[in-house]
Amino acid sequence: MHDIKVIRENPAAFDAALARRGLSSMSASILEIDSARRAAILAAETAQAEQNKASKSVGAAKAKGDETEFERLRTLVAEKKAEVSEMTAKAKEQDIALNEILLTIPNLGYEDVPDGADEEDNVEIHRWGTPPEIQDAKEHFDIAGVKAGMDFETAGRLSGSRFVVLRGAVARIHRALAQFMIDVHVDEHGLHETNTPVLVRDEAMYGTNQLPKFAEDSYQTTNGWWLIPTSEVTLTNTVAGLTIEQSDLPIRMTAHSLCFRSEAGSAGKDTSGMLRQHQFEKVEMVSITTPETSLAEHDRMTDCAKAILEKLGLAYRVVVLCMGDMGFGARKTHDLEVWLPGQNKYREISSVSVCGDFQARRMNARYKPADGGKPEFVHTLNGSGLAVGRALIAVLENGQQSDGSVALPEVLYPYLGGKTRLNDQGDLE
Repeated sequence: MHDIKVIRENPAAFDAALARRGLSSMSASILEIDSARRAAILAAETAQAEQNKASKSVGAAKAKGDETEFERLRTLVAEKKAEVSEMTAKAKEQDIALNEILLTIPNLGYEDVPDGADEEDNVEIHRWGTPPEIQDAKEHFDIAGVKAGMDFETAGRLSGSRFVVLRGAVARIHRALAQFMIDVHVDEHGLHETNTPVLVRDEAMYGTNQLPKFAEDSYQTTNGWWLIPTSEVTLTNTVAGLTIEQSDLPIRMTAHSLCFRSEAGSAGKDTSGMLRQHQFEKVEMVSITTPETSLAEHDRMTDCAKAILEKLGLAYRVVVLCMGDMGFGARKTHDLEVWLPGQNKYREISSVSVCGDFQARRMNARYKPADGGKPEFVHTLNGSGLAVGRALIAVLENGQQSDGSVALPEVLYPYLGGKTRLNDQGDLE
C-alpha cells in the first residue's frame, strides 16, 4: 500500500512511476479524495473545538441566570455536536474511498528495474550449468519410467483438469525434493522452519496484496476462509500488527506447504502435464528486514534458491523482471528459470521479490530502531525455494535416458534409501 504523504509531496514522480508500470496517471484523483478527507477532518476538529468552548460557557450562563444566552449556547452545542458527527462520518467515508483506491495500485519499481512490457523485455543477469544434450527429449509425462507414477486420468475423475495423482516412486521423489530443499534452507542457509495453516482470513490476504485485486485467482471456502496461493501469505503475516525490536531482524523463515491457485488468467497455457496446477506444493522463503538491508537480503535469497538448483545439477538462468512483467507487490524481482529439455527452453521455477514497505503498510508491521527513534515499517521479501512440482519436472526431464529410465541427482540418494535411478518400469533401483 502506498504512503499518501509521498504522493502528496511529489505527485509527478508517483505518476511517472505508474507510467513505467504501464498505468495512467492517478495522483490527481487520489489527491482529490485525500483533500476532501482532510477538509472533513479539519471541519470536524473545528466544530469539536467550538462545541467544547460553548459547553464550558453553558454553566456560566445558567449560573448568571441569563436564560437567553443559556438557550443560545445549548442550541449551539447541539448544532456543533451534529456537525462533528456529520463531518466525522464524511471523513470516514473519504478514508474508505482513499484506501480502496490505494489497495488496487501496484507497488512502484526501483529505478534499476528495466523498462518493458512483458517477459520478452526481462534481462538475464546470470546463467549456470550447461543444458544436457538429449536426443528426442521427452516432456516429463511422456518418459516411460514416469508414466506409471503420474496419473492425470484418475485426478481428472476426482477433481477435473489441472490436477495429478502421483504414485509410487514418482511420489517418493517429489517428497524427497521437498525434504531436501527444507533441509538445505534450514541447515545451510539459516532459515527458520515453519509450518503454517493453509486457510486464512481476509486480513491475511489483504496484508500480502492478494486482495482485493486478485480474488478471482484464489479459492474461498463457503465460511469465508481463503486457501493460500503460497505460504508467503502466512509467513509474512506472522508479523502483522507487531512492532519488532531491530535487534531481532532479519527474520528468515521457510515453509513447505500446499498451495492453491485458480489459474484464472491462464486458460490454454501449459494444459499438459503438471507444470501449471490448481493444487501444488512449494517451499517458500520469507524475510522481514530493515529498509537498509532489504536489497542485500534480496540477493541473499536469490542465492539460496540458486543453491538448490546447483545442488540438483540443473542448468538455470536468472533474469530481472521488467516493469511490465513484475508482480503486483514487488519493487524488484529475480526469476530463476530452469532448463526443461522436453520443452527445449528455460521455464520459471522461482520468483524472488523485494516488496519494500508495501506489504508492511497493509499489515501495520513495524520495527523499533536500535537508536531509539520512532517505529518504522519493516521491509518484506518472499521467494520460492523452490516450486516442488516444477523441480520434479526438471529432475525427470534432465535425467531422462534413452531407455526410458531417469538418472537422479546424487543429493537425493539419502532421501531415497540409496536408490539412484528410476527405471523404465517406474521403480526405484
